[in-house]
Amino acid sequence: MKLGTKADTFYTEQATRTLISEIAADLVIQINDITYLLHKFPLLPKCGLLQRLCYDTSDSESVSLELHDIPGGEDAFELCAKFCYGIAINISAHNFVAAVCAAKFLRMNDSIEKGNFVGKLEVFFNSCILEGWKDSIATLQTTATLPEWSENLGIVRKCIDSIIEKILTPPQQVKWSYTYTRPGYTKKQHHSVPKDWWTEDVSDLDIDLFRCIIMAIRSTYVLPPQLIGEALHVYACRWLPGITKLKSSGSSASQTEESKEKNRKILETIVSVIPADRGSVSVGFLFRLLSISIHLGVSSVTKTELIRRASLQFEEATVSDLLYPSTSSSDQNYYDTELVLAVLETFLKLWKRMSPGAVDNSYFLRSIRNVGKLIDSYLQVVARDDNMQVTKFVSLAETVPSIAREEHDDLYQAINIYLKVRPDLSKAEKKRLCGILDCQKLSPEMRGHAVKNELLPLRTVVQLLYFEQDKGSKATSSHKLPKPHEILLGPKHRPATRDTLTKEQVREKDHHKTKRADGKLALDLDKKMVIRADIEETQSEKARGFKDETSSSGKDPKIIIRRAKSKSEHGLKK
Repeated sequence: MKLGTKADTFYTEQATRTLISEIAADLVIQINDITYLLHKFPLLPKCGLLQRLCYDTSDSESVSLELHDIPGGEDAFELCAKFCYGIAINISAHNFVAAVCAAKFLRMNDSIEKGNFVGKLEVFFNSCILEGWKDSIATLQTTATLPEWSENLGIVRKCIDSIIEKILTPPQQVKWSYTYTRPGYTKKQHHSVPKDWWTEDVSDLDIDLFRCIIMAIRSTYVLPPQLIGEALHVYACRWLPGITKLKSSGSSASQTEESKEKNRKILETIVSVIPADRGSVSVGFLFRLLSISIHLGVSSVTKTELIRRASLQFEEATVSDLLYPSTSSSDQNYYDTELVLAVLETFLKLWKRMSPGAVDNSYFLRSIRNVGKLIDSYLQVVARDDNMQVTKFVSLAETVPSIAREEHDDLYQAINIYLKVRPDLSKAEKKRLCGILDCQKLSPEMRGHAVKNELLPLRTVVQLLYFEQDKGSKATSSHKLPKPHEILLGPKHRPATRDTLTKEQVREKDHHKTKRADGKLALDLDKKMVIRADIEETQSEKARGFKDETSSSGKDPKIIIRRAKSKSEHGLKK
């Protein structure tokens, strides 16, 4: 809105503002550090406050006044003064609040003079600002500088009501301009208006005003909770990007703490207004808020609420949703496994509470198995973290109940990756790591790979082979799996396969088989090999070959095993 027609003749000399005029100034007004040299005749007829302050003075007497408490300061006062002089001024959504508050302060009402400043500003507010979309938001933003005045004059309430009314308007009836810069969206002349068209513009508001709008929208139950959740997501992306960089910021400690406090308030407010409906926000968004909250040091109530909400939707998560760098100074790991562990434990508590008969319930069974697959896939990623400790890796893997793993193939792959990254892992740590693996839950393909895996401890390989022999399972490849005692003998002393045996050797071997009443002796030998493997794993950390407890006396373990074999064969002949 443009008011006045005269040219602007105000000028500044040092800290004094005056205007070009042949008439000497008789009204001196001090506002903060600025002194205004003005005239009574244009100002007093329109300003009720100045009339009262100059009531006891004569027309020829110069008057000095101090108006340091005028809302909007010297800039707002100058707009009012220029209006009195008839100098051209422009009123917009950005300076309306300051102008109307100053005009109210100076009592520039129609009761003082018809067509006064306050009346014109109110008409502009009702007919232009409140009718527009972006103008209402811009005006509401500026109320933050004069909150009490804006609240008392009803500006905040009227702007919020106007914004909410437009948000609740069906998208097909939206005719006003709005901001929408989402990737992949191209605004065309006949393009349908997206349902979340309003979220970006509203995200420019202060967090307290934003909260008022969101709470008012929620109370109407007109918009779906997912749409409100999208608005919260847009606001978080607008005000909480790259928050972890604060740790390495070059700003002073006070500035960093101030930023932390501001962002902490934003995050806690966002969490407090998330709709209670499941799926109103994505689980990935919840994990991001949770990761940021740890760095900001939010209240325990907010953190607990985020963990609870994330656990409710945990089965919907992907591995990328869980990959956040650790922000703890005491944690050397790159990935924050403690965060994932906290959500997993809460999920299991809720799962047990909600599904006492989960085994017989296909939905709950599918839910926990999805989480089991998710954790095993996550372990395959964090296994590549050089600083990932065995205890943390095992703790996360063991938290998953056995019912959640129909097979252990994914877990085996995670363990294999962990061992590849750390070839110098101690035997005790290898034993602890592989202790979480259930050989009976490996597929034939994975068992075939595992028995040939030189990274696995001997105990695990022997258990795999014993399981294969005990169950009478056949090798999945063209090569027959070696027996446990053959692992101990080494490749050079292992007996030849059936393909390489002579006819006489085959005949002799078959003869021994028919004479054996049962496999008791052979089974005893296999068990001895398992015991021998346990003993060998307690030997020196640097030993690469497989040594038994008799190695200190100079005896060759291969000779011992041959003697054991000859004794068993002798017993069979008897």
